[in-house]
Amino acid sequence: MNAHPLHPFLARAAAAAAEVAAGVPAEVPSDAPTPCGEFDTRALINHWVLYTSHGLEHRARRLDLPAELVERDFTADADWRAAYAAQLERAVAAWGEPAAWEGDVDLGGSPFPAVGIARMLILELLLHGWDVARAVGGSIEVDEELALLAGEIVAENAELFRQYGGFAEPVALPEDASAWEHALAASGRDPHWKG
Repeated sequence: MNAHPLHPFLARAAAAAAEVAAGVPAEVPSDAPTPCGEFDTRALINHWVLYTSHGLEHRARRLDLPAELVERDFTADADWRAAYAAQLERAVAAWGEPAAWEGDVDLGGSPFPAVGIARMLILELLLHGWDVARAVGGSIEVDEELALLAGEIVAENAELFRQYGGFAEPVALPEDASAWEHALAASGRDPHWKG
């Protein structure tokens, strides 16, 4: 079985996200600010866990997310970090099936190419991974190749995401900033944000 060429990138983004989750301290206040102004820490973590692990698997399998998952407060479970890592493994395995990358995925009632969905989910893992890491005083490890891919995906989707409030206006950076800092800035995130 030959995995899609993007599958290793998805696996690396998921591994980076799992590491961020593992580093979230138990004592972080649930209402602490995050780089996503509309989310406090609890809301951001719940959004991130829902869409980048459960949503990631459900998209691969062409299944709707059940209301029970959409409404769950994942952070209420003391073991949420390990549960997230395990769910990420299941999701990455689901995308290991070549059929997951074929055809379309339903996106809010509209068909969207599966490859495009996977690319957006790689970005969601990394950007919201950075948001969570920053909110709790940590960091996310994004290698150069993954950072360049993230920048590419941001550029492809920035106009659409800005229309729906997913991205803010780009942040100005010096030319010598890293590829990852440029990807963050292009998505409207300040790479030097502090809570």
